Amino acid sequence: MRYRKLDTNGDYVFGHNGADYLCDVPEAVAQAVATRLRLLKGEWFLDLQEGTPYQDRILGKHTQAGYDQAVRERILRTRGCTAITEYESIFEPETRRLTINVRIDTIYGPATINEVL
Repeated sequence: MRYRKLDTNGDYVFGHNGADYLCDVPEAVAQAVATRLRLLKGEWFLDLQEGTPYQDRILGKHTQAGYDQAVRERILRTRGCTAITEYESIFEPETRRLTINVRIDTIYGPATINEVL
């Protein structure tokens, strides 16, 4: 798996040739998971069904069990992810933030994802 690195602002990294890519490492899969979690369902014009179903299954009056299942499915359907070994979600109703802390097994080894959505 080859994935272009992102900087701390979430922008692509350029100017370092091959060093701008994550190649066949757990971090490539972790970054793919994080990117997939950030993509809203219906946001990508080439496939409106692709994306995380925030409107349908996460935001609003949905239960934690319901949105955890949606997030887990999204993670497990990421290419290179083989299993979720640890999962924690923290919803902060005042700020409407959902924090996801996940440890996954990938085809390259274990990886950790910590995302605030």
